[in-house]
Parts: sequence; structure tokens; C-alpha cells
Amino acid sequence: MKRLGNRLFVPLGLLSALLLMAFTHPGTNSRNEAASFPDIGPLPELEAPNPDKVALGKMLFFDVRLSGDASLSCASCHQPNNNWTDGKDLSLAYPGSKYFRNTQTIMNMAYKRYFYWDGRLTGNDRDTQVRDKVTETHFMNLDGRIMFERLKQVPEYVEMFQKAFGDEPNFGRTLKAVAAFEQTLVSKNVPFDTGKMSKLAKKGMKLFKGKAGCVKCHNGPMFTDSEAHLIGVPEHPDLLTDPERATTFRSVMKFLGVPNYSNLRRDPGYFVVSKLNKDFGKFVTPSLREVSNTEPYMHNGTLETLEDVVEFYNNGGGKGSELQALKLSGKEKKALVAFLQSLSGDEVTVEVPVLPDYQVIENWREVPN
Repeated sequence: MKRLGNRLFVPLGLLSALLLMAFTHPGTNSRNEAASFPDIGPLPELEAPNPDKVALGKMLFFDVRLSGDASLSCASCHQPNNNWTDGKDLSLAYPGSKYFRNTQTIMNMAYKRYFYWDGRLTGNDRDTQVRDKVTETHFMNLDGRIMFERLKQVPEYVEMFQKAFGDEPNFGRTLKAVAAFEQTLVSKNVPFDTGKMSKLAKKGMKLFKGKAGCVKCHNGPMFTDSEAHLIGVPEHPDLLTDPERATTFRSVMKFLGVPNYSNLRRDPGYFVVSKLNKDFGKFVTPSLREVSNTEPYMHNGTLETLEDVVEFYNNGGGKGSELQALKLSGKEKKALVAFLQSLSGDEVTVEVPVLPDYQVIENWREVPN
């Protein structure tokens, strides 16, 4: 048995066997060239969330009243016209600070096993993911007690909460509504899923599963093993040279209990969870779904294009990497890029809602108890 974060997992062999039976890609064998790994395949269908909760969550997702100083919304970093990320190498943060990691897309979040690069927050609790983003000091910095008092001053929200939950706004229901909206953000019309890949992409898939060995870590329907690996991604130069990022970095590391946090010179990654030296610098394998739409890449955005990523892996990664050089030819690298591009579907956007205003009750004595 193996532990990652606070979750206990069955042995990989048993898990692989179960996933292979459940997620076999149409038109492929149930056991591919890397038979010990879960086969790549389409995402399974999810039960549709309550539409009233989704409608409410959509409004809240775009509402700046969910941040401490009412300057940020969830959509500030997870922008619908930017493939639900921000397109930056390192993300911004709550005013007065900057963050030190790359913003991951929330597309297909309902399928994720972990929500952070370092393995914090398991994917079986989407409400907690929303809570962490809303209340964390460097993200949206909101006191939950203030949140629902704000929402109670908006009659439209009171009505929507009643319709969705049968009760008034509160902290927990707010988190559930946002999580319900995020569950609807799922890849659509993906060439890999529909079988409409180009000949070059099909060659790339054969390399992905064979010579290049990508499937060893990027497997299953989400193209990730959700494990932490050391591949030697170089540090972003701003990590220690930008005072605002360095301050945030050390503040977060202190909060997470990282020893000697004030002297860190590189991002410890999964070490913040395990506290084991062997895990220093490891990061959880990201999903490859929508990868061609979510550049730049890696936990710190240091690789700008898919071509850069393939070249990085072809060279065996960076310093201390557990990878080995792939020795791909120029044509093989192009084919691999074409396959990665086939994992992205139609752009999923939503119309930004018109948000309701506060309404002051002029005569509070008339408000029923």
C-alpha cells in the first residue's frame, strides 16, 4: 500500500487492472505497449450536477465579492477566454503579493486526483479545493464569515440559494455551488477521443506509448499517474529575485511546515507533503488534456511551447532527473507534438454573467424575523 498526502492507495498493479477494464479506448487493445500501466482513453461520463447549483456557482465564480477586498474572482486567474488559466508563467496573487507557481487550468477538474502541483488537496473533495482558493491568504484572502454575510445582502443570491439548496447563503453552500459549476468544465470534441486524429498524430501516439515511454507517467483517461516525479525542471529566475514572489514563497513554505524555509533556494514540491528528502523537487504529473491550449508549461511556466517540452524530455530532463534521454529524431518529435495537440478539444467558454448589486434595506424593522 502507498500513501500520497492523506490518501491511501491500492497497489499500482491492482489499480491498473481495474482502470484498464474501465477505460479502454475504442479501437485499441485493452493492453497497450506499456501493459503495466492504465491505458489512455476517453473520460468517463459523470453524473450531471444540479442545474440550479450550477447556475448559482457560475455567478459566484465571476463575483469579486468572494475575495477579501472585492478585487478578485475565481475567473481572475481561471479565465474562460484563456482556456481557464491565466496564460502566465507564474501566476499573480492577492494584491500586494505574487505567486510562485503556474496556474493550472480547471478544465476537467472533476476528474483530478490532486489539485496542486505539490500533491496537496485530494480531488475527491472539490468543495475543499474551492475553500482553499477562496480563503488562502495569497489567493483570494476572504474570511468565510464575511462571505455569506455579503451574499445575504444581495436579494438575487438569497433567492438562488433557496432554489438550489432550500436554504439561505452560507459558507459551505457557496463552496458546493462553485464546485458544481466547475464540474461542468469538461473537454469536448477531442480528436483523440473521437478517433479523428491526423496520420502524424497517430504516429505520435505510437511513440507516446512505445519508444518515448510517455505513458509510464501520463496514463489513464486524464493522462497522468497523479504521482510525484523528479524531472529537473530549472527554477524560474523570479523565484528568488522578485521580492514579492520570494515573500509569498517563504510565507507559504513556513505555513506548510517546511524546515529551514527562510533559506530555501528552490521549490521543494512534494516535499511539503511527505517531508522526505527523497521527494525534494518532485512535482505531481500534470494531465495532458487541453495541453496545447494551456501554455506555458511545468510547475513554474519555464517551458513556453510543446516543442520545448518534447525537447526537454528528449534530452532526459534537467539536473537530477529520473528521466533518460529519448533519442527521438526530428520527425519523431514533430509526431509526438501532433499527438499532444490531439488531446485538446473545442474551446469551452461561458458568457460572463451580469452580477446583481447589493441592496440596502431602508427599513429593517419591516424585515420579517
